[in-house]
Amino acid sequence: MTAPEEVFDLVVVGSGIAGQTTATAAAEAGLSVVLLEKTDALGGSSAMSGGWFAFTGTDEQSAKGIEDSPELFLKDMLDLGLNLNDRALLEAYLAHQESTYRWLKAHGVVFREVEISSGQSARRSHNSVIKDVLALLRDAYAEAGGQTRLEHRAVRLTTDVSERVTGVVTRTPAGEVAFTGRAGVVLATGGFSRGTQLLKIFAPEQLAAIPYGGKGNTGDGLRMAWKLGAGMADMSFVSGTYGSHPETGEDFHELLTAYYMGAIIVNKDGRRFTDESQDYKTLGRVVLGQPEGLGFEVFDAKVRAQSHRGIPLKDIDMVEELGHLYRADTLQGLAEAAGLDPAALRETVDRYNAAAAGAAEDEVGRTSLCNGVGELLPIDTPPYYAYPAKSLMTTTYCGTTINANGQVVAVDGDVIEGLYATGEVTGGFHGAAYMTGTSLGKGAVFGRIIAAHAAARAAEGRPTDRSTREHVRAS
Repeated sequence: MTAPEEVFDLVVVGSGIAGQTTATAAAEAGLSVVLLEKTDALGGSSAMSGGWFAFTGTDEQSAKGIEDSPELFLKDMLDLGLNLNDRALLEAYLAHQESTYRWLKAHGVVFREVEISSGQSARRSHNSVIKDVLALLRDAYAEAGGQTRLEHRAVRLTTDVSERVTGVVTRTPAGEVAFTGRAGVVLATGGFSRGTQLLKIFAPEQLAAIPYGGKGNTGDGLRMAWKLGAGMADMSFVSGTYGSHPETGEDFHELLTAYYMGAIIVNKDGRRFTDESQDYKTLGRVVLGQPEGLGFEVFDAKVRAQSHRGIPLKDIDMVEELGHLYRADTLQGLAEAAGLDPAALRETVDRYNAAAAGAAEDEVGRTSLCNGVGELLPIDTPPYYAYPAKSLMTTTYCGTTINANGQVVAVDGDVIEGLYATGEVTGGFHGAAYMTGTSLGKGAVFGRIIAAHAAARAAEGRPTDRSTREHVRAS
C-alpha cells in the first residue's frame, strides 16, 4: 500500500533549536515548510539544555566591557578541538554568528547573562531561557505559515533516479506518511545520547554515564544519512559532560560547574585526578575512570557566594535546596559527611592552597580557573561544600559531514544533493572537544544558512518532476 504523500518546498526533521530555526527562517523567506517531530512534544534536547549561545561582538559583551573578537573565538575553537575541526565550518559560523544573534533578538530573545565557560578565554556564553526562545521561534514560524507534525518519526529518505534526496517517509500512529521537499530535506534530528546501539559502536565507555538528552535522540537521522553514504566526523570524541548529581532527573538541567568558579574535583579517596580548568567534556571522559565514576566538587564559602540563582551551571542555591550538596564547618566534617577520606582531603586541599599561593606547583598542572583565565583561589573560608557529580550523557557532537552551506557530504567528498543537516547530528565542527554555547549556536547559525540556501534553490524553480514522484512512491 502506497503511503499518503504531502509536498512542501522544504521538509525539516527535528524540532530543537536547529530544526526550529531552519524552519522559521525558511518560512519567513517564503517557502512552504513542514516541521516533523518524532515525539509528542516539541523542543528535543534543546529544551532540556542550559540555554547558552556562544556569540561575539554583542551588545551584552559591550555593556560589560568584555574584550573578545572573532579571531580569538576561532583560536579558542581550534585549540579546544586540537585543530581537528573543519575550519570552513568554523569560518562559516563566525561569518554568520552576529547576524544570527541579531535575528534572535529581533524575534524577542533576551540574553540575561554573559559568562566564561568550557573552552573559552573570554566571556562569550550568552544565557537565555531556552524554552522561551523555542516558543518565540515557533510563534514566528506559525505566523509565517509553517506547518508542524508531531509523532512523525522519520524512517527513510527517498531519492530520485539521479540519487538526489527528494523527501522522507515517516511512521505515525496512523501509518506511514511520505513528505516531499522540492528544495530538499533537512536533518536536525539530534545525536544518539539515547541510542544504546550506536553508543556501543562508537563510544561504549560512555554507557557508564548518566543518560540524558531528548528521548528521541537515538540516532535516526544519522542512520538515514549513513545509509546514503554520508561521511562522518568526530565519532571518536563522544563524551558526557561532567557536573551532574547521580540522581539527576529529566525535569530540569542540573549541571554545576563550580570548578570554573574556584572548586577542585576529588575522587572518593579525597584525591585530585585532573586539571579542573579543562573543558567539561574532557572532564566527563576522565571522571569515568574514577571509583564509581564519581568526582566531588569541593569548595568554600567564597565560591558558594558566587552562586547565581536561576542561571544554569552557576546555580549552587538550587543544588543545595535539592539536598544534593554536603556542607560542614571543617574539612574533617565535610569529608565525613561526603564519605571521603578526611586525612587525604585535608592533604589535597593543603597542597592546592600552596599552589594557589604560588608556594608550589599544582599537582595536576592547573594554572587557572577556566581555560587560562582566572587566578586560583585557596579553599580556606568555612563553611566548606562538596557536590558529588558524574558524567551526564547529554549530547554526542559528532555525525554527518557537511559543507559550509549545511549540505551533507558523502564519504567520497561529493555533496548528497537535496540533503542538509544541522545541529547535533553533524560532525566536523567541534573536533576533539566542545565549547559552551556552540551547540545551540551552531544549530541556529547553520539553520539560517540552510534556509537561505534552500530558498535560493527554490527560486531557481526546480519542481519535483514525474520521475521523482514515481520513485518516491516506489521507495
